[in-house]
Amino acid sequence: MAANFSLRVMEMPTLPSWMKVETNANVTFDRSYVILMVAMFSIGLIMAASSSMPVAERLFNDPFHFVIRHGIYIGLSVLIAAFALQIPMSWWHQNSGKLLILAIGLLIVVLAIGRTVNGSTRWIVVGPITIQAAEPAKLFFFCYLAAYLVRRRDEVMENIKGFAKPLVVFGVLAMLLLLQPDLGTVIVMFVTTFGLLFLAGAKLWQFIAVASVGVGALSLLAIFEPYRWRRVTSFLDPWADPFGSGYQLTQSLMAYGRGEIFGQGLGNSIQKLEYLPEAHTDFVMAVLAEEFGFIGISAILVLSSILVIKALLLGRRAVNKEKYFEGFFAYGIGIWFCFQAAVNVGASAGIVPTKGLTMPLISYGGSSTIIMTLAVVVLLRIDHELRLQSLQATKSTRKSVKKGASDD
Repeated sequence: MAANFSLRVMEMPTLPSWMKVETNANVTFDRSYVILMVAMFSIGLIMAASSSMPVAERLFNDPFHFVIRHGIYIGLSVLIAAFALQIPMSWWHQNSGKLLILAIGLLIVVLAIGRTVNGSTRWIVVGPITIQAAEPAKLFFFCYLAAYLVRRRDEVMENIKGFAKPLVVFGVLAMLLLLQPDLGTVIVMFVTTFGLLFLAGAKLWQFIAVASVGVGALSLLAIFEPYRWRRVTSFLDPWADPFGSGYQLTQSLMAYGRGEIFGQGLGNSIQKLEYLPEAHTDFVMAVLAEEFGFIGISAILVLSSILVIKALLLGRRAVNKEKYFEGFFAYGIGIWFCFQAAVNVGASAGIVPTKGLTMPLISYGGSSTIIMTLAVVVLLRIDHELRLQSLQATKSTRKSVKKGASDD
């Protein structure tokens, strides 16, 4: 089965020793995932407190409103993670279709009864609980796509039909997301989808042709929607209208400029004093840059890069052991984390147009924090099952050797 199934990205560098926390062959899970999550949770909680206090004081007369909520979100994430860690990967594989239907259902519900904030309808409100439907939709779609690539890998490699089928499913999700509207999530799913199809062995001409059509369609969506086009033009020259369409980006760039190398110190940001909108969510990295400078931004990028590299290497290890669903799922999570983090930092630094995407495991937000944590738990579970498989193989080999020796 493995002979006729080749992946393009096989020669990725292995992790250096300082990035490997556990080297003992008898350890059944990689504790470095836990360390990375704790580190990013801690930084996110500190930055949520620092960046949200002014707006929380004005809106709720309580400067700790958002930080308390974010702490609760982290607590819920940990509880959900403890439960999800017990779920075998076979369950994800068998229920991938049901999870996709759930994702589509959530996106339909949010359009029907969702809460509208700043012109976007993205949240389902159930009592005190607010769910951003796009977040679980991303994880569930990547789970479905990984399962599809296992079932139809020959079709994906051999003809355009197998390549096009998952794009139809993506098109349905994209249409529902654009009705919210949420172009940022569509772009993340688009990039991850094509990354997985490429790794699964899709022909290069198919990849280039359909990717070109997709990029063209996304461009038209930006051109013919006034507010999206304003984002593009303000990104190209935010100082042309610093108090209008370019306001958010110019304030973010000021934060980066004030941070310099070592920053102004924790709590000393000026831009968070309601000069910079969404300072604790989409633009938390700008506040972090102002308070901790280039050193602080570099530390976050290093943590995120380690997580992404570990996910990609885990995917390669799973595929090499013929655990194709687990491998593709890990690849998808790695690409997702990488691209979303790049867009978030790039938007706040003026490298790419502004998009409403959170910084994974750092930005304030319940749905994002829980789903990103669940994605890391999936990586931890994949690693755990691979380690158990290796341990069982080792034990079987030892038993065979002992049996052979006793027969002699």
